[in-house]
Amino acid sequence: MERLKKVFRSTFGTSTQKYDTSHRMCPNCRALVERNASVCPFCGEKLGSARARPSSAVPGRILGIIPIPSTATSAVVAATIALYAISWYMTVSSGSSQLSPESVMGGISGEVLLRLGAKSPHILMGQWWRLVTAIFLHAGLLHIGFNLWCLFDLGPQVESLFSSAKFVVFYLVAGVAGFLLSFWWSPFGMSVGASGSILGMIGVLIGASFHHGHLGKEYRGQLWRWVIYIFIFGLFFAVDNAAHIGGLATGALLGYLVPEGEEETRASQNLWNLLALLSIVIIAGSFALMALQLGQPLR
Repeated sequence: MERLKKVFRSTFGTSTQKYDTSHRMCPNCRALVERNASVCPFCGEKLGSARARPSSAVPGRILGIIPIPSTATSAVVAATIALYAISWYMTVSSGSSQLSPESVMGGISGEVLLRLGAKSPHILMGQWWRLVTAIFLHAGLLHIGFNLWCLFDLGPQVESLFSSAKFVVFYLVAGVAGFLLSFWWSPFGMSVGASGSILGMIGVLIGASFHHGHLGKEYRGQLWRWVIYIFIFGLFFAVDNAAHIGGLATGALLGYLVPEGEEETRASQNLWNLLALLSIVIIAGSFALMALQLGQPLR
């Protein structure tokens, strides 16, 4: 893992060369203007507040091991933990008189997962929102723990390489694509988890690595090894490999096609902000639809 991280930093990390941070580029005419200017003196374009320059220091880590998540990653982690807490509470409440050893150890009952929006045959009845809600649900402590560990590491890397807005879109699109393939492969099966989105983040980094020459090729080789290990692990345990494949392929395509970094024009910046906002609305709307049917009998 340390070798992989060193390769990543040498490939996509910041350079030790010093840059002039007193000026920035106007998104309209591309001229260099003072960093704190509110209007471009060359074309008259109004300028937004200057973004903070990324630090060349290695991001902080919790206990020296877990990377401190960035803004969008933190929001996804918080939502995932909140949904797990709700599902565990519902599991315990539904069998309060006789707690099973599984629920005491953090296991979530299948009925609770189904009610909260797991991928299931109910999608055929028009409950498309399950393709979204299933991303944020997990079946137990080990399940959510492994996925959040990966997300803590991969999320900040994708956000740093692209942007927070692009990360939000990538995370949702890869997760939904993963469950779409899973539903096509096994329409009557039930599955949950963020692993489709997380494999999507690995795919994004693989796709982006094709634009970084020899060092990108070396880093890509390391990523592919981890993908192979994950799929081998999935052959021996109850893992939704179809969702993994769908998320990975979608992420790789996005990472290859979408330009890295913050957008250079105001129009493209507004477009990605709009797509990120739309993604958030879709996620919130999906959980609202789930809540509306929460008290109804399952068919």
